[in-house]
Amino acid sequence: MFNNKENFKREFKQRLVGKTGRQVHEVTEDDVYAALGSMIRERIGQDWAATNRAYIEQSERQVYYFSMEFLMGRLLGNNLLNLGVLEMVREGLGELGWDLEDIEEYEADAGLGNGGLGRLAACFLDSLASLGYAGHGNGIRYKYGLFEQKIIDGHQVELPDYWLQKGNVWEVRRGDKKVNVQFWGHVEAKEENGRLVYETKNGENVWAVPYDVPVVGYENASVNTLRLWSAESAADPSKGFGGPGGSYYNFLDYKRSVETVSEFLYPDDSQYEGKLLRLKQEYFLCSAGVHSVLRTFDKLRLPYDRLAEKVAIHINDTHPTLVIPELMRVLMDEKGFGWDEAWSIVTRTVSYTNHTILSEALETWPEQMVRELLPRVHMIIEELNKRFCAMLLEEYPDDQDRVSRMAIIESGFVKMAHLAIYGSHSVNGVAALHTDILKKREMKDFYELYPERFNNKTNGITHRRWLMHANPELADVIEEAIGSEWKTQPQQLTELLKYADDAVVQQKIYSVKRKNKERLASYIYKKHGVSVDTNSIFDVQIKRLHAYKRQLLNALHIMDLYNRIKENPSLEITPRTFIFGAKAAPGYYMAKQIIKLINNIANTVNNDPDTKDLLKVFFLENYSVSLAEKIIPASDLSEQISTAGKEASGTGNMKLMMNGALTIGTLDGANVEMYESLGDEGMYLFGLRVEDVEKYYRDGGYSAQAIYNSDERVKKVLDQLVQPGPFCQNGQTFDPIYHSLLSHNDEYFVLRDFASYVETQNQIGMDYRDSKKWLEKSIVNIAHSGRFAGDRTINEYASEIWGIKPAGAGSRSGIYKGQ
Repeated sequence: MFNNKENFKREFKQRLVGKTGRQVHEVTEDDVYAALGSMIRERIGQDWAATNRAYIEQSERQVYYFSMEFLMGRLLGNNLLNLGVLEMVREGLGELGWDLEDIEEYEADAGLGNGGLGRLAACFLDSLASLGYAGHGNGIRYKYGLFEQKIIDGHQVELPDYWLQKGNVWEVRRGDKKVNVQFWGHVEAKEENGRLVYETKNGENVWAVPYDVPVVGYENASVNTLRLWSAESAADPSKGFGGPGGSYYNFLDYKRSVETVSEFLYPDDSQYEGKLLRLKQEYFLCSAGVHSVLRTFDKLRLPYDRLAEKVAIHINDTHPTLVIPELMRVLMDEKGFGWDEAWSIVTRTVSYTNHTILSEALETWPEQMVRELLPRVHMIIEELNKRFCAMLLEEYPDDQDRVSRMAIIESGFVKMAHLAIYGSHSVNGVAALHTDILKKREMKDFYELYPERFNNKTNGITHRRWLMHANPELADVIEEAIGSEWKTQPQQLTELLKYADDAVVQQKIYSVKRKNKERLASYIYKKHGVSVDTNSIFDVQIKRLHAYKRQLLNALHIMDLYNRIKENPSLEITPRTFIFGAKAAPGYYMAKQIIKLINNIANTVNNDPDTKDLLKVFFLENYSVSLAEKIIPASDLSEQISTAGKEASGTGNMKLMMNGALTIGTLDGANVEMYESLGDEGMYLFGLRVEDVEKYYRDGGYSAQAIYNSDERVKKVLDQLVQPGPFCQNGQTFDPIYHSLLSHNDEYFVLRDFASYVETQNQIGMDYRDSKKWLEKSIVNIAHSGRFAGDRTINEYASEIWGIKPAGAGSRSGIYKGQ
């Protein structure tokens, strides 16, 4: 059906009429999306079946990537690109009277993730399939995403994100693969053949039903699987209602309780009930995923002591850490292994990625909650802790403090990162600086015990979605200049360096950027009713709203710019359009205050006659993958301004770099490695370094009040947070922000870095006026971005952690060109 354009058009019209029962001229664009999606799914299905068959026949090791988030974005255009039929379908639809971009708008962004963690997982799945590796995702099929963000009177308002309202054309329900997951109950032990056997009685049973989504490799016929688990009732009403008293109403209560397990991404865990639900979700994913992995292994008809030869389980951050005790439970209680044999299998099978250097973000669970909800799993964790602490005492007999610091269970809490490190053969950070901080500070004790386990795998993004699909006109310019090898070997983008000062290439890239800015300006006008100067610098900060990411520093700079223009209306500055996109966690009051502040700033700046032609500010609501695909290709300046030492890596920095934006940033996360490639000519650095921040934390000596007292600009913008004026409108003030900076001594050094940031921004404004020089820097950024492609990262994981080789049924036999 996709052999050529005429076949496609004929088959598509037949499918459209058959699905809708209407004539072609009567159908809606929604109908067009559904019909096209079903055709693509059918086409993918053939390769999907062949790939799965090849994996079993070739008996290569397979990777299972466990993550609580998979922020996939829309799949229609991406699947067409990877199938190699995007342009043919675009032209065919155009001749039938439909625009493919308009049709793509009818697909909901899958509500399966929140930020960088989930988008990284999605990029990794794309690279695994495109490189021909046998690598699959395991996640939860959330009925509702994080939330749909609305901005009302400048405030964030959360609405349900019911992304499945119109169904999901890409998923296949596999009812025959369901898994029973058990909560609560009590554990009974009995002796069988001279060994103790444990069984959980009177627990609550939940069916985990898998919905499989195909992950299509780029032009290689390999299709991997993202398996998403949905919770369903395990009771059968036709055989009488279960639960206490066996009543209909008890059954309904049970059914409702079950369905909540896979209902919401990140339930509010500020209260006990929310914490409990979150723990249920994590175990639900881990138990269902482990049983699914073992079912696939069973097809090889090999003994279980060879499991680690054929299976690699990777846990993406600590959320899936219960894989470790759950795999122990299954091996011992269901497969008959002793403790030592089971532990050897587990530690050779599991590997772990750490994603945070914020100690407060390291996951812990109340031990009592784990004991009650997961009684057998708690027994195993308790025994793991006992054995681990005994080993530590042998290693460090005179250092009880170290043993307490490293314990898995301590002061009534289960420390998931400690369990993950103890139960894994590999622990990796996601940027060179991040890994170094883990070794020297956050996980120093563990690194000294297990130095061989720690390694770095700097994050990467898929250039297929973030360049080829999100910015096809730029991809065409690159291909015209250096050929097409970079599409399968993104490191070849460095060939573009030869054209950095080429006037013809520069003009073409300028034209592409201009068109992308015009598209974004049109989108902003539709949303805000405000015109945007496309000659202005599109200054972009798009990421989760958190104090350490310092959207506040950006906002204070805009306030200062406004003040300078008001003081001197003839001030010569380069026009700026500041664009923000971010969601604040529903319970994160300070983050919500910052959103309100940004919107107040926008309301003032965009309407003041003195500033509206020089400055514009927009907070684009409901930030998502599809919105990022509109913003990133249009961006001139990328804001990566987190407090040094706080960001693990970042991936937005890489996406913006790949699309030709220049970066203003601190030496934090992967910015460090970007700077290694770009140097001072290609990147704008400012602010404290990691060692400076650590010195302040260690020795003190920082006074936000002193900066307030000595810098008139800082004093003015801070006073404007709490006094009636341009940014405090209708009686609203921002006392919490003010006091976080002064009364609480500015935990993230916003004021300390303010002067350096403003000075660097002034330099950027001047540099932007030299169009030729700016374009040269932009091309250098694009050229070096191949280093940050997910294909490079996944090849490193494959060879250095998972021990896997390309496999599959693809036309290239799944082998990545150039490997």
